[in-house]
Amino acid sequence: MHAQSWHTLRSFCRQQGGRRRAATAAAAVAVCAMTLGALAPPAASSARPDAVQHGLDALVRSDGLPAALASVQDVKGRARHYTAGVGDLATGAKVPEDGQVRVGSTTKTFTAVVVLQLVAEGKVGLDDKVDTHLPGLVRGEGIDGRGITVRELLQHTSGIPDYENEVDSAFLQRRYLEPRDILDIALRKKADFAPGKSWAYSNTNYVLAGLIVQKVTGRPLAEEIDKRVVRAVGLRHTYFPAAGDTTVRERHPRGYRKEAAGGPWRDVTDIDPSASWAAGQMISTNSDLNRFYTALLAGDLLEDAQLAEMRTTVPLGDTGAGYGLGIMSRPLSCGGLYWGHGGDIMGYETRGGVTDDSRAAANVTVTAVPTDVATTRRVESVVDTALCAAKQK
Repeated sequence: MHAQSWHTLRSFCRQQGGRRRAATAAAAVAVCAMTLGALAPPAASSARPDAVQHGLDALVRSDGLPAALASVQDVKGRARHYTAGVGDLATGAKVPEDGQVRVGSTTKTFTAVVVLQLVAEGKVGLDDKVDTHLPGLVRGEGIDGRGITVRELLQHTSGIPDYENEVDSAFLQRRYLEPRDILDIALRKKADFAPGKSWAYSNTNYVLAGLIVQKVTGRPLAEEIDKRVVRAVGLRHTYFPAAGDTTVRERHPRGYRKEAAGGPWRDVTDIDPSASWAAGQMISTNSDLNRFYTALLAGDLLEDAQLAEMRTTVPLGDTGAGYGLGIMSRPLSCGGLYWGHGGDIMGYETRGGVTDDSRAAANVTVTAVPTDVATTRRVESVVDTALCAAKQK
């Protein structure tokens, strides 16, 4: 494993800054922000009673984000919701407490859970080659599905390139993309590295994971996620939008983006998220995500063997952060670590997870994808603050 150091990645992301502002990573997770957030040491947390609220207020006041909202569950099972900013810049409406948001790449954990359930059922093997389930589909320059495993897809060690930047224009035009269309776009590029030789975040891996689910089950991915995960643990405000559904169903803060640094906010709440599909299409609430990750880490969704596989990570830098099978581990400033998966999609950035003992959970969402890594780091810091406080209750 030849993972880049945090400082190397930071330098790379700074070089890409102008490009990111011009064409925001709207189709799925913003790779630099997510990866740097995982690698950088977390900021020291505060145990002040209102530390989470102070953190959200600062994201609005100092970082200039339209709104921020969070849900925290402590070790005694008590939940608290927080909001800051304005939920609708056009009307001045308040941020709805625990409102629905697009959760971007947090979807990856849902997809990975379904794959691992199929592993437990003997229908898929983690060391199966992609061609076992999708024969002849994955071919490109340095890319061959006969030599890439399901495990490598879920852990981003396949070397298959990301399609993210190539679909921005289609995404902005609300164009519907089939999963095979997305895959075709990715396979025009050459491999990032040979399978298993390094780590690189690629949404394409999860498009393939979703296609495997559909091939094995004979059912749509959205249906399998709903049956096996959403309904299984009672997520009442979580769903996978149907084709052509560009809205957010329940009460929600509006999502925004800026076309250029210093420009006005543009409302981008209603979009076609199909370009994200198995990698980032879902809608949920912060409290539902807390419930999901708590159930997952408690063993309510996976057998022990598959949960252990999910929690087996490859290192991301030298800080103790790691990437498992659709889930990340990250150190806490107060000791221990937490598990989760962030997500960026046009209009929303989400960060959070659950402590290793599955007893405390926190999730934070802001209503615009930050254009700088420092702001994303401050979102991560609020999560750290919330989880460290929740552990002590």
